[in-house]
This record gives sequence, structure tokens and C-alpha cells, in this order.
Amino acid sequence: MRPTDTVPLIPGAEPFSHRGSEVGVLLCHGFTGSPYSMRPWGEHLAAAGYSVEIPLLPGHGTVWQDMNLTTSDDWFAEAERALLDLASRCEEVYVMGLSMGGALTLRLAQDHPDLVRGAVLVNPSLALEDARLPFIAPVRRLASRIMPSTPGLSSDVSKDDTTEGGYDRVPTAAAATLPKLWRAVQEGMSGLRAPILAYRSTQDHVVGPRSLRILARRAVNTRLTIHLLHDSYHVATLDHDAAAIFDGSLAFVREHRRSGEGADR
Repeated sequence: MRPTDTVPLIPGAEPFSHRGSEVGVLLCHGFTGSPYSMRPWGEHLAAAGYSVEIPLLPGHGTVWQDMNLTTSDDWFAEAERALLDLASRCEEVYVMGLSMGGALTLRLAQDHPDLVRGAVLVNPSLALEDARLPFIAPVRRLASRIMPSTPGLSSDVSKDDTTEGGYDRVPTAAAATLPKLWRAVQEGMSGLRAPILAYRSTQDHVVGPRSLRILARRAVNTRLTIHLLHDSYHVATLDHDAAAIFDGSLAFVREHRRSGEGADR
């Protein structure tokens, strides 16, 4: 499913695409967010010469009511579509994600180990950690009528006058489908083979430490590197530590490339 044609996109929420070298990078935004939060990161990788795709996930980037018509299956399907498209024109592909986009990133690495060369995560959401997020999967339809949304979780950024380009409400029915995604990712962690670079903000008001503890405990068959961010909140890709993330992910790709082919421009 895609956003309705009658509702305009939030400024800056449009997908981002850059055709560069035969090394491709797919970036996935977070729950209720949009490519707005990922675009500076994508532009940094594009400037290095790589092919970059930042899809707009279904239900995002318009109004929160649109999102209640979608599920985590829809979000993953769009991310997977973008991965397969990128892989069809690149020799190797890396996946990177913020928050819920980190969960999508890991699931892509699990389901397509032959395509994903490495993964970079920023404050990944892999389990229920925020009490404000409704955990109501068994009664999704009823809950969406009684309480269609709750106060939002977006724009957790320490920089002044910086927003995430997402919704200020949490769509209840859509949120109720997150546990299915989390379960799939957690159950498949032992199958992860691609190396993983993870960034964790020490002050995160959306995702707590449990998610990375789960990753560290269960991703036993791959190399996991964790870096702490001391000067950013949840949306670290737009915060004070953004440059460290961008440069670190670029170094990660350069380290894990199969060969020196397709050198950066």
C-alpha cells in the first residue's frame, strides 16, 4: 500500500534515490517517521559515489490516519522491494536503519543473506520498551475504533529547532502490528551472518537498552560492533552525533567490500 493520492506528503518526506557505483546502500526510516530523517545520511553516502535508496514506507509521510491502514508486513514488503531492486543493479548491497527501520534492516539481512553484505543500525527498536506504545495486537480492529491514536514519539532530538519530519501521533492499529516484526527478527537472529555496526544513544527517550541487549545476546554467529552516542537522543541521524554515524557507516562499507572494485568517487 502507498500513501493516498489525495493527501500531500510532509515536506521532505519524499523517497530519495541516487544512482552511483555498483555498491548500493538501502536506508530504512523509523516508525511514524519518513525519509526526512535519513536524507542527510543518504546524501553523505551518495557523495562518496554509492548508489542509495531511501524508500517511503507505506502509510508514512502523509497523515497518521493513513498509517492505520497499513501493517508491519506492508513496511517490510516495501523495504524488501527496494532491496531487490537495488540488488538487481549493484554487485553488493548494505542495509542501514533507524529505530523500527533497524528491525526491518535486520530482517532483510536474515531473509536475504546472499544479498546483504553488512548492516548498520541506529537505536534499533527490537522489542516493546516504551509504555506509551500500545501493545494491543489481539484487539487491533476494536482498539483502532476506540483509540485510533496516542501521543506521538517523534522528534526526540537534542538539537534545537530540529524535527524528524514524522507524525505527532502514534497510529494505534499500526503500532499493534509491531510485535509481529519484532518476533520475526528475534527468532531469526542466530541466522544473521552479515557483520553489524550498531549505534546506541545513551539518552534515548523512545527506545531503551533492551533492544541492543537482545541483539548482543542472540546475534551469536556474526560480528557485532556497538558504538555509544553521548550527544544525541533517539533520532541521532539528525542530531549532534550525525557526522560520526555517517563517517562510521562509510568506513564500515569500505572495510567490508569484497574487493577494491568500484572505488569511491
